[in-house]
This record gives sequence, structure tokens and C-alpha cells, in this order.
Amino acid sequence: MKVNIYYGGRGILDDPTLYVLKKMEQVLEELRVTVERYNIYERKNEIALLPQTFKDCDAVILATTVEWLGIGGYMQQFLDACWMYADKENLSGIYMLPVVMSTTYGEREGVLTLENAWEILGGQLCSGICGYVDDLLSFEMNKEYTLIIEKKAENLYRTISQKIKCLPTSNQAVKQSVLRTQSLDLTPQESEQLSKYVSNDTYVETQKKDIEELASLFRDRMEKNVSDEESSYVRELMNHFNGQPDFSASYFLKLKGLDKGLVIRIDGDELNCSYGIDENVDVYGRLTEDTMDDIVAGRMTFQRAFMTGDMTAKGNFKTLRMLDTVFQFA
Repeated sequence: MKVNIYYGGRGILDDPTLYVLKKMEQVLEELRVTVERYNIYERKNEIALLPQTFKDCDAVILATTVEWLGIGGYMQQFLDACWMYADKENLSGIYMLPVVMSTTYGEREGVLTLENAWEILGGQLCSGICGYVDDLLSFEMNKEYTLIIEKKAENLYRTISQKIKCLPTSNQAVKQSVLRTQSLDLTPQESEQLSKYVSNDTYVETQKKDIEELASLFRDRMEKNVSDEESSYVRELMNHFNGQPDFSASYFLKLKGLDKGLVIRIDGDELNCSYGIDENVDVYGRLTEDTMDDIVAGRMTFQRAFMTGDMTAKGNFKTLRMLDTVFQFA
């Protein structure tokens, strides 16, 4: 016979729950029961793995301390892990005895929380222990309190030995008709493997880095594609440039959908073309990428695009007409 103890407190020296657990362990060991304790606060990075320790036990003691409100975070995380990763078929035959000691208020609510959780998980219940402790020393010295704790441990042993059944409860009915695990339909083996991955910080960090690298790779590719598309206009303008002596002008062509525009500066046979933001120019034009594609492909001219409304412009219109002279795409 084996009993596992899961302690969800913080492990402080004056925690009355630790005293109760110590007394129960002594009684169970005298009855030749194998007892193994799991201090959840020492295994906070492995909580998702703890439900796998149910495999070889006949009963569990869920113990925690109410220090200000409720059963505390460690125990709640453990119960969450049980709901997600525990083998529910195996858990249905395991008895649970709740131990909740309080230094403030709410020990009865704490026991009720543990009992409700275990019933919804499908397990069996034993009568638990709860109490308020104002002074730990006087609590430990009280022989009547010690006797109550020992009797509870003996009752747990008797319940396991005789496999005493519990009456059906509404929690079980609610679970069967309403509650569903919001997760993939996994086998116990798959749940165990998943819980190992979840509790493995190195694995989780590696997955995060892989996702970041993939996101960076796709982002770089997208930026490269956009950059290639933008630079193609610069190449086309450079390849089809036809400089005119004694002519100099500057243009800014804003392409819809791009943050920057084409800055074109002409001085005779010299051409400076790049992407940027510069409105101190002779002509400011605005057009779509489709219109620009038609122009560089020779299917349309700058002048025609302006006349048809596919391109809007402001500035010196004589200088605007010179675009079709200095850039000959046909």
C-alpha cells in the first residue's frame, strides 16, 4: 500500500500543516504503508509532471495552508495539471484525504475546494482534516488534537484496505454532462509525454527561439521581396535614362502603398535615383505601382498617365513633360 502526499504550502517552519503531515506519516509508516511526500514549492518547474506520480499509489493526501485567501497558487497549479495531464481512468480508483490548516480564515472553504476538485477529476474521497491554528506550540502540545490527527490517518488506512465506496455526488453528474477537458483527445501516454514537454523549460525556450527564427526568416524574405520590387524601378530608370544637355530637374514620385518614394535628380547626363522622402523638388507626382509598371513596360507614358488621371502631379508642368524625354521606355 502506498500513499502520496502533495504539500502545496510554502514550507515555512511555523506552518501547522507540516506538523499534521508529520503525525500522519508516523501513523501510516507504523501501519507499514509506504509514504512519499512531494513538496510542490520545491518542484514548481515540474508541476506538470506530478500527476504522473499517481500511477503506483492507492491514496493521496492533498495538504495546504490558508495564509490569507484560498488554497494558494501551488496547489491550484497542481490541480490544473491533474485536469490536463492525469490519467483519469487510473485516478478514478485513488482516494484523496484533504488537509487544510489555517492561520487566518477559510480552512473549511479550502477543504471544500479540494474535495470538489477531486470529485470532478473522478477520484474517491476520504474525510479530511481542517482547523484554525493561532499558536502552533499550544496546538502541538494538545494531546486531543494529536489523537484526532492520528485517527484520521488510521481511517485513511482502513478506507484503502476495505476499498470503501462513496455515494454518488452531483459533481460527478456535472462532469459527465457538462464539463469537458479543453484539450486534444490524448491517450494517457500522450498526456504524459506532453506534460514532460510542458515542464521542460529548455524545450519551451528552444521552441520559442525556433518560432522567433522562423518569423525573422519570413520577415526578411518579405522585406527582400519588397526591396527587390522597389529596386527594380531604380534599375529601369537607370537603364532607360537619356540625358539632355543643359537640362536639370528634380522629381519625387510617390507610389501608393510604399512608405518612401522615388527621388530623381537629373543634371545633364548625370542621374541620381533612389528611394527616400524629399519634397523639395521641381515636380511632385503621385501614382500607383500598377501605373508605374505600365510606364516602365512601355505601355504608357508619364504624360498620358497625367492626362488620364492615373497620375497626379504638381509643380512645373513643362518639367513634368520632360520625363518622357529623359526616360524612353518604348
